[in-house]
Amino acid sequence: MNRNQIFSQTRWRLAIWYAGVMGIILSLSGVAIYYIMSQVHGFGLHQELESIAGTLHDSLEPNLQQPGRVEPEAVKALPGLCVVSKACDEQVDSPNRHVLGVVQREGYYVRLLDFSGQIVATLGYSPAGLTTNGQTRWQTVNDQSGNRYHQISLPLHTSRHRPWGYVQVGRSLKEFDTHLSSTRWVLLLGLPGIFLLITLASWWLAGLAMRPVYQSYQQMQQFTADAAHELRTPLAAIRATVQAVLRIPNISESESRNTLQTIERQNSRSSQLVQDLLLLSRMDAQVLVTKQQSCCLNDLISDVVEEFAALALDHNVLLTQHIQSNKCLSVSGDEEQLYRLLTNLVTNAIQYTPPNGQVTVRLDQDEQRALIHVQDDGIGITAADQSRIFDRFYRVHYDRSRQTGGAGLGLAIAQAIAQAHQGNIQVQSSLDKGSRFTVRLPLITTQAS
Repeated sequence: MNRNQIFSQTRWRLAIWYAGVMGIILSLSGVAIYYIMSQVHGFGLHQELESIAGTLHDSLEPNLQQPGRVEPEAVKALPGLCVVSKACDEQVDSPNRHVLGVVQREGYYVRLLDFSGQIVATLGYSPAGLTTNGQTRWQTVNDQSGNRYHQISLPLHTSRHRPWGYVQVGRSLKEFDTHLSSTRWVLLLGLPGIFLLITLASWWLAGLAMRPVYQSYQQMQQFTADAAHELRTPLAAIRATVQAVLRIPNISESESRNTLQTIERQNSRSSQLVQDLLLLSRMDAQVLVTKQQSCCLNDLISDVVEEFAALALDHNVLLTQHIQSNKCLSVSGDEEQLYRLLTNLVTNAIQYTPPNGQVTVRLDQDEQRALIHVQDDGIGITAADQSRIFDRFYRVHYDRSRQTGGAGLGLAIAQAIAQAHQGNIQVQSSLDKGSRFTVRLPLITTQAS
């Protein structure tokens, strides 16, 4: 399985897990919303029916004289009340049929029952086939057409507090059931669509999450390939030298010495590369012990310029230094690492500066930071290359770097050392107009030199 398949499968797993979790959350949220809606509507219906029943109960009881009988006073108290034993045609057509405004709406009904469960009188809508059990306070029943109704039954007493029967108030649940049915369909049809959108979003987000990992993996592979390539070159040279010597039957002392010198150079090159890689690895892991001591940058720059004056002369390059102040600008850190940082920048500037060019190392101060500028008038760096020059094994001019023996780690090491000392390196360059590398390090003190 290649790396693309591995990352693709991982991306799918992340997307499926994310979409699955979000799907479960949305499903549970939908069920909760549906349940809360049904409970809220049910509670409102209970309150409404209980209020109507209580009002009717209080209006009827003072006008009831004998159990199971509806006196004219009760009919007057509730205009539109239809007594079963009498004709109700005229009362049905009366515009004042209903005493309560809510009962005038379709789907509401009021029934008066005696103790045997027989309907004595009705008010409002009268569905057929409903149960007449008045002993149960709350009921949900169906009519002959299958429509649901919710009703409440309250006991009635006469004006002398004798049991009379029951008053039953109900309401059709058709509107309520239609609303809940619509909500169910919205959830059933909407959740899959939302889940599909979540899946697509999960795939996109998983790609974003995997991108840094994939880039790191690519950089690691490239790093491994570059390191293997750099190590293979000196090892191949050593092997070729040894094989050539072994084919010579009689080798002189001078030839043996030349062979050993070649092997020693290639071995030194391999050792230096391994040390550089180990240094970068320790800095990445933050396990490199950094000495915390006061380092005078004035002296450090003077030592570097003095040491590489011969190299600059050999390349026909003028190497100069310019220190703004006689005061010693000191930073806290490891002097050997800071020396390595400066040597990498100065060496790099000398090697990429053409003959008769100039390299200047300048030391300035900006508030609480020391500024070290390494400026040359060499070949310069393009804008596209400036963003990558601190990458490991990256070379702006590959052929020229190979001639100088560099492995492309100098600037990466310099940047790592600067960051380990709470600083940074920035570059400003134009093609064929030279480059300027600026190192910023925090100052700890300013002392007279």
